[in-house]
Amino acid sequence: MGKVIAIANQKGGVGKTTTAINLTASLAVLEKKVLIIDADPQANTTSGLNFAPDNDQKRTLYEVMIGRIGIEDALVQTELAGLHMVPSHINLVGVEIEMLDADDRESILKKALQPVRGDYDYIIIDCSPSLGLITVNALTCADSVIIPVQPEFFALEGLGKLLQTIRIVQNGVNPGLTVEGFVVTMFDGRTKVHTQVVNQLREHFQDMVFNTIIQRNIRLSEAPSHGKPIVLYDIMSNGSSNYLKLAREVMERNEPQAPEV
Repeated sequence: MGKVIAIANQKGGVGKTTTAINLTASLAVLEKKVLIIDADPQANTTSGLNFAPDNDQKRTLYEVMIGRIGIEDALVQTELAGLHMVPSHINLVGVEIEMLDADDRESILKKALQPVRGDYDYIIIDCSPSLGLITVNALTCADSVIIPVQPEFFALEGLGKLLQTIRIVQNGVNPGLTVEGFVVTMFDGRTKVHTQVVNQLREHFQDMVFNTIIQRNIRLSEAPSHGKPIVLYDIMSNGSSNYLKLAREVMERNEPQAPEV
């Protein structure tokens, strides 16, 4: 049974989608079978993996969540052999309204995911930068949450609301949900405040903070415009090295041994 990990943070611009794309791609390079689900109506993960949602509007997460198609019919093969995707579309914003009176509305995605969960080692869900019904669905079906954190003081202030939402989900529909860890993104070692924030984060959350730090990297920011994860755009870049290291760390936390590459 594949482990389901939600990538979540209600604050935008913290590297959430970048982390979702490049963590999944790195896991695939490390010979894992991976599914990435784009649960953000902005569909940045979808376009970042070189798929235009308007090309096939009838095979997206929206159709899955309203029960029009099964999740098997929404799977898209990416450029990496071990990585599949369920794309998003702007239509997904309508789920919040259409599912308002549905029974077990928080568990729609969990039920939809069951037929394919055993086909993958990891299933990564890129959540929208909000704490609405779609994100709650992602947290309900997830085993754990990875929280990207930009090393700025305002970013730390927003963590409380997300952790409160996680606790509500734990106390209600998903008591097994855990925080996989916090990953520092867009780090610039030349900036004193970045180092201070990382130290604060480690002091408060200790081993819940991943050892791997994602450094600010131009090649990493260029890759989405080419529809490629960093491991395909520039395997020799610091961004690629960082995300491969993060993938190994995720594997070490969940598996007895992780392969060396």
